[in-house]
Amino acid sequence: MSWPFWALLSAGFAALTAVFAKVGVENVNSNLATFIRTIVILLAAGLLVVATGSWHNPSSISNRTWLFLILSGLATGASWFCYFHALKLGDAARVAPIDKLSVVFVAAFAVLFLGEKLSLANWAGVGLIAVGAVLVSLRT
Repeated sequence: MSWPFWALLSAGFAALTAVFAKVGVENVNSNLATFIRTIVILLAAGLLVVATGSWHNPSSISNRTWLFLILSGLATGASWFCYFHALKLGDAARVAPIDKLSVVFVAAFAVLFLGEKLSLANWAGVGLIAVGAVLVSLRT
């Protein structure tokens, strides 16, 4: 299956994450909730690696790859802690769109740091995402 299929599936699961997490943080500290979520993800990822035969000897992974995977993991953890804290304090329907401003940040970072190119139409879409996220998050 192609990348749009997997990207849409990811978006669907991300939507469920927001709804489930909002209910999950109601009666628990958001940091503890993030920790519990992380344990579940660790177990699920480990099972997936074993079930698909994806395990490789970690010593075969380059130092550069290790560095960027570790940085990615730290950024993911920071994002999750912030997201769960925001969900504890705010409405899921308003928190999630602001979280999705990550799409805008990814576009800018990809151009600045990865040398990717975006067309005028792409930038218009990025701008619409930004405006849409802010509009959905407003309390009127």
